Amino acid sequence: MRITIKDIAERAGVSKTTVSFALNSPERISHATYERIMAIVNELGYVPDPVARTLTTKRLGVIGLLLPQSIQEAMLNPHLCDIIGGIGQACERYEISLAMLPPVKGRIIEAARRTFVDALLTVGVGPDHEVVEFLGKRHIPFVTIDGADSDAAVNVGIADSDAAYAVMKHMLDFGHRRIAIFSLMPDAVALPVKRFSIVRDLRLEGYARALAEAGLSMDSPGVCVAESGGSREGGKEAARRLLADPDCRPTAIVAMSDIVALGVYDAASDLGIRIPEELSVAGFDGIPEGLLVRPALTTVIQSGRAKGEKAASLVLSILEGKEAKHYKMPHALEIRGSTAAVPEEHR
Repeated sequence: MRITIKDIAERAGVSKTTVSFALNSPERISHATYERIMAIVNELGYVPDPVARTLTTKRLGVIGLLLPQSIQEAMLNPHLCDIIGGIGQACERYEISLAMLPPVKGRIIEAARRTFVDALLTVGVGPDHEVVEFLGKRHIPFVTIDGADSDAAVNVGIADSDAAYAVMKHMLDFGHRRIAIFSLMPDAVALPVKRFSIVRDLRLEGYARALAEAGLSMDSPGVCVAESGGSREGGKEAARRLLADPDCRPTAIVAMSDIVALGVYDAASDLGIRIPEELSVAGFDGIPEGLLVRPALTTVIQSGRAKGEKAASLVLSILEGKEAKHYKMPHALEIRGSTAAVPEEHR
């Protein structure tokens, strides 16, 4: 026979409401009463009915993370793994579960339509993205990670445009004028028009600003933007295509993520191209793996774990009816051995 809250209440000599408090809001009863009730719960082997609990609390006890790519691909990106780790850290503190929600049929909004959670986090979604409008209409609490500060959603991220500007200016100050930018892939593949992430747009804006100060633009001879998959293998494939032709080979590659930049290392090694003597490489994120390669990778340092933890804390605060504001995380350009002055023969 299934044990019920009524059985526990009768055994403990308290009301069903008190038992419910012990199971869901122990801070509302004395410690002694809580200990007595939980001892009986353990003795009888009571297991709460999740459906009944949801009806009582009006909560599922789950927040969702809308991923920009499949779970398999996401796990190949150490920075995104750090973000997820930070979210998990906050979830553990609040005693709530996390559901990872990859795109359905190539679209983030399809995942949002099918999910059943208390609140949502998104990655790389701007205020004009269709999923933001959808979540607003459904009145689901949500926070964007690496989105953009706007009235549409609370956002947690860094000043991406400024960070990208610093990377490109560093390359230009070294005399590089044949520069390739490895951009992020679009976050949706099933639309008539590709929708790129707001992170990509902001970083391209920063790169373009630095180029303009040097009298260049994205359309200048020698400057190109190439798409790359968000993995080490994706970076390697993109770099092999670009570096295979000596006549159009860049002297510098700026990647929008460290893991892609490490793929550039692999391609350069296969082709016998020395870093930084023949090719300067810079990344973005500051993952630990960037310190393990030789030479160490020049990159923009940011904490994915801190970013994820802050975003999850904010969305849980919104869920509790509290106000939340945009939050800018710190970042810094760390110059290491992978960047150097342009080779004399290419000046």
